[in-house]
Amino acid sequence: MRVLVLGATGYLGGHVAALLDRTPDTVLLRAGRSPGDRYRVDLADAGIDAPAWALESAAPDAVINCAGAVGGDAVELAEANARGPAVLCAALRRAAPGARLVHLGSAAEYGPGTEGVAVTESAATGPVAPYGATKLAGTVAVTSSGLDAVVLRVGNPVGPGAPSAGLPGRVAGLLRTAGRDPEAVLRLGDLSAYRDFVDVRDVARAAVLAATAPGPLPGVLNIGGGRAVPVRELVASLARIAGFPGRIEERGEKGGSVRSGGVSWQCSDNSAAGTALGWRPAFSLDEALTALWEAGAAPPPPRLLPASVEGGRAP
Repeated sequence: MRVLVLGATGYLGGHVAALLDRTPDTVLLRAGRSPGDRYRVDLADAGIDAPAWALESAAPDAVINCAGAVGGDAVELAEANARGPAVLCAALRRAAPGARLVHLGSAAEYGPGTEGVAVTESAATGPVAPYGATKLAGTVAVTSSGLDAVVLRVGNPVGPGAPSAGLPGRVAGLLRTAGRDPEAVLRLGDLSAYRDFVDVRDVARAAVLAATAPGPLPGVLNIGGGRAVPVRELVASLARIAGFPGRIEERGEKGGSVRSGGVSWQCSDNSAAGTALGWRPAFSLDEALTALWEAGAAPPPPRLLPASVEGGRAP
């Protein structure tokens, strides 16, 4: 089976590509804007012709779209997260209409959650920030494309290689800098929000399962840990794993980052993915944080490549 991965040099895309490389009877094809990609594809800026030509040359049985942006202004987010998937769908209809498309969406598309309630795929969407809104536009482009396609709405990914653009990677970097100084102080923003964290390796496994599953799939599937975790608990756990002897101070107003858009509670019901893919999280949050710490600092993103869709948002 030939599987084309867009954004294979990003955080999620790198884990997806690594897993596909270990999957029997699977040929991994890399596409994106990185110099190392076999097929050069720029969904944010290109028209349909160039991606269609790349798809025709690659002749994939499945395409996993991990490309996108988690930061930048509204225009940059729209180009990567809304325009990109629309261009990809149009190119697929022209050049590889029989290929399955697996697109990584985001739980931010749901918007603010209700405390104590895990949202299902049928829940109303109501993003309140450009990131979630542009991710939702990308999802609509995919689900209305007429292709054999599924959107995986990813929660907050955490695990080895987590970039500093997200809270777990940023806190890990601060802990490395602080070392074992008992007088060190980590000054962070408000940590009172609840988030649905999921190990990046579980996300990659879900993407590969979706690409290789026989028969049609639901249009949208939640891929999350299935549990709302206080962000304060995540930070404390990571500090414990790092052996940090100092103290943590919370400063700043509630409301979250640009990506989280003031969402104080988030939790996704992941049971549909279990039914459709036979998927459920294999790694606990503690295992994900341990792997993040032991993996060391994430390398800087390659030039010219937008950050991969992370789904998760740092409070």
